Amino acid sequence: MKAYIFPGQGTQFSGMGKDLFENSKTAYELFNNANEILGFKISDVMFNGSAEDLRQTSVTQPAIFLHSVILAISKRDNILPEMVAGHSLGEFSALVVNKTISFEDGLKLVSIRANAMQKACENKPGTMAAVLGLEDNLVEKICKEINGIVVAANYNCPGQLVISGEIKSIEFACEKLKDAGARRALVLPVGGAFHSPLMDQAKQELENAIHQTVFSTPICPIYQNVNGLAFLSETEIKNNLISQLTSPVRWTQSVNNMITDGANEFIEVGPGKVLQGLVRKIKRDINCSSLNL
Repeated sequence: MKAYIFPGQGTQFSGMGKDLFENSKTAYELFNNANEILGFKISDVMFNGSAEDLRQTSVTQPAIFLHSVILAISKRDNILPEMVAGHSLGEFSALVVNKTISFEDGLKLVSIRANAMQKACENKPGTMAAVLGLEDNLVEKICKEINGIVVAANYNCPGQLVISGEIKSIEFACEKLKDAGARRALVLPVGGAFHSPLMDQAKQELENAIHQTVFSTPICPIYQNVNGLAFLSETEIKNNLISQLTSPVRWTQSVNNMITDGANEFIEVGPGKVLQGLVRKIKRDINCSSLNL
């Protein structure tokens, strides 16, 4: 079975989507539609913007969503998803491809999510750190012992966990994790504490938008971040999307459950190859590839 997977924040690059725009009439029309929906020429930022331009959460998230979804729509005759999953932001891309939400509604939700997260970052500053070489349960135990907010945010693959929380608490946690034997515990260059309680303000704003959006029955299951399980119910999918902002991304669990349910080929749709690397670390001999123009 083919599993289509969609990347999240951090995979952006200058020039992303330009080949699609220049070589596909469908992509050309969708990019112009996106510019109108967003009220600014995000295509110009994607094609010509600097790394700094693309690093702003309010730009990064819709840019990655557009790259993934427009690529998928441009190749729709070749895409027959039997299951889908997305890493954080990528969950919205996955929901367009499995026809739970429309392209337009997906983009609007991503834009609302990105702007709400940007505001939450400004109101409650935080950061994230990558922890390599420790068992998940030990990282979780040390996080609980730290004063302030420090939580597990991304279970990316065995031995690679991202933590999220208040800046000073994250810095202190990194020292404790190194003392406990972590190969690396490195603060990441991100704008805030994603997938932590510091995103609660953004969660409330996104919840209102999601409840006003039409969700349809998907054509195939989506394995959602909050628990790594497959869902087909519109109500459950909505609730999981809302919870996702303050809950960890359980990517390892999602991939393992997809494999258990029959996935033998993972196809990454969007910028970069980050997810393919994570999937191979979860299951060494699995077949992974990218969807190309």
